[in-house]
Amino acid sequence: MSNALPISRQLIDEFAENGAVVVRGLVDAEAIAVLAAGIDRNMAAPSPRAKTASRADDKGWFFEDFCNWQEIDEYRRFIFNTRIAEAAGQLMQSRETRLYHDHTLVKTAGTQQPTPWHQDQPYYNIEGRQNISMWLPVDPVPREATLEFVAGSHKGPWLMPRSFMDNQAKWFPEGSLADLPDIEAGRSAYPIVGWALEPGDAVFFHMLTLHASKGSANTRRVFSVRFLGDDITHAPRPWVTSPEFPGLAERLPAGAPMHDDDLFPVLYRSEQAA
Repeated sequence: MSNALPISRQLIDEFAENGAVVVRGLVDAEAIAVLAAGIDRNMAAPSPRAKTASRADDKGWFFEDFCNWQEIDEYRRFIFNTRIAEAAGQLMQSRETRLYHDHTLVKTAGTQQPTPWHQDQPYYNIEGRQNISMWLPVDPVPREATLEFVAGSHKGPWLMPRSFMDNQAKWFPEGSLADLPDIEAGRSAYPIVGWALEPGDAVFFHMLTLHASKGSANTRRVFSVRFLGDDITHAPRPWVTSPEFPGLAERLPAGAPMHDDDLFPVLYRSEQAA
């Protein structure tokens, strides 16, 4: 384990237990400036995969875009030239850490639209436990606008994924998975954690950890990177996943390791890797 990274044994154990941790000061100011420029460029020229996740009458704009690391140089430089993948690999205790995809999330000042409670993995086309997502802001994020988690929920079952705007089951058929409980109606009953963040701080969480966030009074630009570990395999779905990987099902059969496709490059190998 590298002494230069702030990944302690305690933090690794905390991730295993709670499914979410904060790593302070992971990325330096120079890298944050590069990333912020990439986000601004992305917002000015969204990809065909971009979407607006707020309503027309919202006072702000909730902008999302996906899978742009091959097109936006600042994103590629940030993903490949910082040590975010090393941190991810250490936290999920994987010999190899692969890129799954990037996800840009921006709530401009005054955005009221919340991000509802959900798990990420049911929206995806993967199976396995060694996975992790990084959520890193380039703007200060106060506690009331940060990403929140139900600690330990990554140990529980998969829950029904629904569309955020209209609450529709567009992935798994109705009734095939249990619905999420109404966490907001009884917050005190759940071990909810979350942290105020400064640029350079990063939150890492398991793809089954329940998480949500509220609107934002100030502009909140966030870059999220999903990482895959040793045990992850391809799980083609009969529906369009979020994000979509066009043509992957034709190249990669069900149950195949993700290292069998160049779309998911290795970002980090531990010193203990064979």
